Amino acid sequence: MIALDELKKLPIEERWQIVEELTRSIEEEENDFEESPEFIAEIRARSARLKADPSSGVSWETVEKRIQARRG
Repeated sequence: MIALDELKKLPIEERWQIVEELTRSIEEEENDFEESPEFIAEIRARSARLKADPSSGVSWETVEKRIQARRG
């Protein structure tokens, strides 16, 4: 594995390229999952809870704010 200190010595253009490539690889892996029966059951259960009590849902704007707060 390449040491972080060595990566920091690379020109900024190369570091940005590495960041972009790593981000792309992470996104590909995150989107590559099997929809197992357990996953489907969980989604259906969450959907049923939301239909039964719409006030239990959270707006996308709130979700985004929470994510940003965690990232700092």
